[in-house]
Amino acid sequence: MLRFTEDNRVLEEECYRAILVGLQRNRDISYSMQELRGLAEAASVEVIGEAVQSLEKPNTATLVGSGKVLELAEMAKHMEADMVVFNDELTGMQLRNLEDAIGVRIIDRTILILDIFASRATSAEGKLQVELAQLQYRMPRLTGFGKSLSRLGGGIGTRGPGEKKLETDRRHIERRMDDIRAELARVRTNRSVQRSRREKADIPVVALVGYTNSGKSALMNRLLALSDKEEKSVCERDMLFATLDTQQRSIRLDSGHEFILVDTVGFVSRLPHGMVEAFKATLSEVRYADLLLHVVDASYEDNQFQIDVTNRVLEEIGAGDKEKLTVFNKMDIADGLTVPESGERNLFLSAKTGEGIEELVGEIEERVFDTETVRLLIPYDRGDLSSYLCDKTNVISMEYRETGTEFLTELSSADHQRLKEYEFTK
Repeated sequence: MLRFTEDNRVLEEECYRAILVGLQRNRDISYSMQELRGLAEAASVEVIGEAVQSLEKPNTATLVGSGKVLELAEMAKHMEADMVVFNDELTGMQLRNLEDAIGVRIIDRTILILDIFASRATSAEGKLQVELAQLQYRMPRLTGFGKSLSRLGGGIGTRGPGEKKLETDRRHIERRMDDIRAELARVRTNRSVQRSRREKADIPVVALVGYTNSGKSALMNRLLALSDKEEKSVCERDMLFATLDTQQRSIRLDSGHEFILVDTVGFVSRLPHGMVEAFKATLSEVRYADLLLHVVDASYEDNQFQIDVTNRVLEEIGAGDKEKLTVFNKMDIADGLTVPESGERNLFLSAKTGEGIEELVGEIEERVFDTETVRLLIPYDRGDLSSYLCDKTNVISMEYRETGTEFLTELSSADHQRLKEYEFTK
């Protein structure tokens, strides 16, 4: 992964050689370990080995048992590893003890996720949110981080967004966290103002949610291609957390219906609570959306697990009761898809090929736009209203009369109220 300084100078590319470690208790962790490997690769970490230990109760000093610690030290030496990544979150004491015993950098799943977020954040808001989550994680672990920082210098776990070195002094951290919270409070205020303007304009919001790398950005670009408004496409890459900053685009369909489409950061299992807290300002767009499109990777074998993770995060941010449509994406590469029993309507499509997109648009129109078919007579001196109806509504028929233009069109309840004085019946 190429790293950049705050003034966009390219830093030397880093690559760690790492051993992944998982603790198996009462459930199979093969999926979780597979995901940890994906996270490591997303952070440019070369995975050279894995170790799993079955243990009913974690060791308070080292998480894994003393015998496994000795085994890891031997593995690290023999395989020339310079990092060990634990699938479970470590305490400050565990970090320190493990580094003393194994002799290489020790990080956990949370540090890895936060580092990926730090490297991907581009907006000022995104950088603030990531830095806050990093500092919240770091604060109770300063003792464990201390030796690591002094002995091993920079790298994963020490960098904030834009390669800014994270604070190590407790007082400075507290002050910085207060500053960030104040700045994010201003962001929330601005979002609230923007939301009020949208509500006054009666523009509905549709939000894309789902597991990371499920194809949300690809679906947004596919819907943008249908719009008659000029909007910039969003970045789509086959990688974890390709989208970190929330993207918003205005889409106008052939029917004249217009809505705001929001693309959000993807979820992942065991997403750090501090990250969810820090990103609440961004994720508030999900809470206030009129419809959620829950995008699921149909090609992934255990998609029920990913669905459950997404639903848990939605509950955590207060969006669990929002109207939701589950969209199984990547049907072009899905093989033997098993659809979970939910009693809800599901859609099946491919953002890549366009298969099923028309059906999705129909569902959005039906669920979001509560319209009525109305007959209006617009005076000729109100050309502004005639233009509005042609541009913004689904005009069924139009005839020129002696006193004005007769429209038969579909109106939202807000437009119907606004134009009620022009309504007439034949």
